[in-house]
Amino acid sequence: MARSWRDAFDLGERPAEGVSGVEEGEGPAGPESGSGLFKRLRDSLSKSRQALQAELGASLFDQLDEEAWERIEEALILADVGARTTAEVVGRLEAEVEAGAVPRGDPVRERLVELLAEAADGDGARVDLSARPAVVMIAGVNGTGKTTTIGKLAWHLRRELGLSVIVAAADTYRAAAIEQLEQWAERAGAEIVRGSPGGDPGAVVFDAIAAAESRGVDVVVADTAGRLHTHSNLMAELAKVRRVAAKRLEGAPHESLIVIDATTGQNGLRQARAFAEAVDLTGVVLTKLDGTAKGGIALAIASELGLPVKLIGVGEGLDDLRPFDPREFATALLAE
Repeated sequence: MARSWRDAFDLGERPAEGVSGVEEGEGPAGPESGSGLFKRLRDSLSKSRQALQAELGASLFDQLDEEAWERIEEALILADVGARTTAEVVGRLEAEVEAGAVPRGDPVRERLVELLAEAADGDGARVDLSARPAVVMIAGVNGTGKTTTIGKLAWHLRRELGLSVIVAAADTYRAAAIEQLEQWAERAGAEIVRGSPGGDPGAVVFDAIAAAESRGVDVVVADTAGRLHTHSNLMAELAKVRRVAAKRLEGAPHESLIVIDATTGQNGLRQARAFAEAVDLTGVVLTKLDGTAKGGIALAIASELGLPVKLIGVGEGLDDLRPFDPREFATALLAE
């Protein structure tokens, strides 16, 4: 069964209730089964899976000589699973096969799926919304889909969990970002707190938290300006926004998520590492998985950085933002 939205969030003692009679898992076109969600994930990862299966034919798991093990390693590295993660997973799998614990053939592929899922199954994978208001800060480089992700997240928090949401338009450098977020807020049924173009992003987050406290709103989701991870002055500003949130509300931001474009491959790993040094990230939202043959980056980030992937974007639709399930993901990536 696919991981549900309620499984993916820690709401503390606050119960989650759907709004307007909408049941959890019911998308814009009606209810969808776990198998239907899995099929959509498989479809979105088709480029990655086809690239892997071109290298990992069924006969490869039957022979498993030295050349076969090398081909398995090369295929995973090409899929952006990462050199370190690949070495650890394949080394463990080879040892289990040589010890007779895993029979050759299909069981080897199945065990490979299990080991990759284990590598990506980090602690703290749930999104912490136990505080009230809970503050979620969204960061990342330009063009990764931050604003769209915020709109989809607000929509799901309202629809799936029945939570009230304020979005903070703290990307004050790009006027179009404020307008785009306003459209998403209206679509999601969320309130919005905005500042003036070129204004202080920290002040916007401060005001949004204050508004949430005074109105009894459950969640604040803060947009921030896209910035390159190599620009130290902009990274310092991001750290300042985080400090302002902490001064206004103890423990805030309760989640600091980086949005990474899966099509950037290993560069996404470098982005996550740099942002983590600046703002103490708690997790990753991986977007555009439907547009890459290198979906293994989700596994590399979780394994090599110890930074859990919490949400994934597998398309343009509202329901194409979904909780990350390591086992489901590894199965969709590798299973025939």
